[in-house]
Amino acid sequence: MRGYPDIRNLVAASLLWIALAHDASATGAEPVKDLKIDPAQCLAAATAQDDAKTLSTCGALIDNAKTEKADRIKALIARATAYERKDMIDRAVADYDGVLRLDPAHADVHNARGELWRRKGDLPKAVADFAAAIKLNPDHVTARANHRAVAQEAERQGALKAVAGKPSFNCATARRKVEKAICANPELADLDREVQGAYERAAAAKMTPQQARTLRREQQEYLARRNAEYGQPDYDLKKAMRDRLQKINGIVGY
Repeated sequence: MRGYPDIRNLVAASLLWIALAHDASATGAEPVKDLKIDPAQCLAAATAQDDAKTLSTCGALIDNAKTEKADRIKALIARATAYERKDMIDRAVADYDGVLRLDPAHADVHNARGELWRRKGDLPKAVADFAAAIKLNPDHVTARANHRAVAQEAERQGALKAVAGKPSFNCATARRKVEKAICANPELADLDREVQGAYERAAAAKMTPQQARTLRREQQEYLARRNAEYGQPDYDLKKAMRDRLQKINGIVGY
């Protein structure tokens, strides 16, 4: 699940406070002393989702040594959100890192950074960030959903790694030449497992008795032809397996 609503709400709420404070100072007894560190422009760009202006105005605020901690955090969040919209993931992560160095207790930022780790394919870091967000805020619905989804994804990837290079049958009992060839080639082994898995899913799907009979007959014919024709000069085992997988998956047929 995306964490944009959480971060957008955080940016809007926190930077709105800055705008109100700025208006009060601008109309009150104390005039603004240094427009270079005034956060109002960063606020306006962030709320308008003007990414180019957000990067420049919030960047100036972040880089200014006089910027107060609270304003720097809000500017970093605004700029990170802009970077994320521009698909500049590493820079967005760096800005969220900066926020968490200043305030490690930001649950929304942990969740947002976790989503970026997930996009980069770093599931362990994503899980750690989602867990941190939940620890800081047990009621963080988005972080909980993200944590559950990534944990399931990591488990699925682990299961795939466990069977990588293994066919659908036991190689220890393989007797046919084609079976031994499949066992000796990880790519063919993976294809064989995918074909069998697709067949089992198709067989479990709702279909008419005639469709079920057709599915079984075609699978038997595929296996019989594979066993009989393997080793012949014009027989391409890999192509035959890919064609069968494509047929079962419904690109042509079911």
